[in-house]
Amino acid sequence: MWSLVALGTLFLISIPSLAEAAGEALGPGDVVKQFVRLDALGAIYLIILGFLGGLISGFIGSGGAFVLTPGMMSLGAPAAIAVASNMCHKFPKSMVGAYKRYKYGQLDLKLGVFMAISAVIGVQLGIYVQKFIFARWGSAGSNLYVSVAFVLILTLVGLYMLYDARRAVRASTEDTVSGLAEKMKRINIPPMISFNAARIRVSFWVIAPLGLATGLLAATIAVGGFIGVPGMIYILGVSPIMASATELVVAFLMGLTGTITWAVSGFVDIRMVLLLLAGSLIGVQVGAVGTTYVKEYMIKLVMSTIMLIVSISRGIAIPTYLHELGLIELNQGTVNLLDKASFIIMCFALALGGVIVLGNMWKRKKELQAEEAGVAVNLQKS
Repeated sequence: MWSLVALGTLFLISIPSLAEAAGEALGPGDVVKQFVRLDALGAIYLIILGFLGGLISGFIGSGGAFVLTPGMMSLGAPAAIAVASNMCHKFPKSMVGAYKRYKYGQLDLKLGVFMAISAVIGVQLGIYVQKFIFARWGSAGSNLYVSVAFVLILTLVGLYMLYDARRAVRASTEDTVSGLAEKMKRINIPPMISFNAARIRVSFWVIAPLGLATGLLAATIAVGGFIGVPGMIYILGVSPIMASATELVVAFLMGLTGTITWAVSGFVDIRMVLLLLAGSLIGVQVGAVGTTYVKEYMIKLVMSTIMLIVSISRGIAIPTYLHELGLIELNQGTVNLLDKASFIIMCFALALGGVIVLGNMWKRKKELQAEEAGVAVNLQKS
């Protein structure tokens, strides 16, 4: 096992030279010129964005980046800078959320570390691709690449999770281990690893590809949870609450290593990072508390609903990026309309996510209080 870690370390040491080659057409000043102009309203927007992203992150364990990255892009930040800044803001927030969930006994630290071994490698590969696209086609190319990735991944994963959540609601039962996870458990290729908290025993070679895909996606659109959380649920057989918590450990380690790589090349906008953190460090703790009050299928329902709305927002923005690249022709009025529509839908997704999470927390808390009151009354009568 330690030999695998050593190989991964050697690979990471060699990656920076490749990344520099991809970004050599850009100097630090070229990137800084792409930073978004911030005013008071923009700062308030980012703080609220951070709070809602943190709230959703603590609740579903995806890192919340599937609303934060598009949210920064809607403000005018190029995709590469939005992804880099989001990754920088993510790792301290993920650390706070992971600690909070660990205290509730919802987190398998060992599983998170093992998934992070290959996830960190995937992050470095994804950053290489991002920097190459930014150097070759500029912010419009980066925006198009990230937006298309968002639409494809959010739609596919969101629809599947919505279907699975609806199935669980109709059955009125808690989630069971998927058939795919049962097959994965029968793969007996050493080293076999037991994870006591998650209650699974699986080959490292089942975990490694899942971690690699999580890292690649995290560096592409800053959302590794899209692969990490569903992967742990449907491939490894981990419960949704345990998967959403364990993903925060993976997000912390990916964010820490990815931030260093991005920051060296000047892609991290520290202004946006600090403003997002101001809101998200509070939101992630509130969201983490919410997982103790809701049923597991509700996590899937919340995640899938927000995914699909954000997918629509990003899809509406795609024609504007094609126009900037000269691939299609649009008049300025149409471009402005598409930008505003994308921004409004993005804000709606954020608001809806906050209402769903906080509403379900309040509803479930009231139900539990009523149940406790009923038990107390029965005890007094007896």
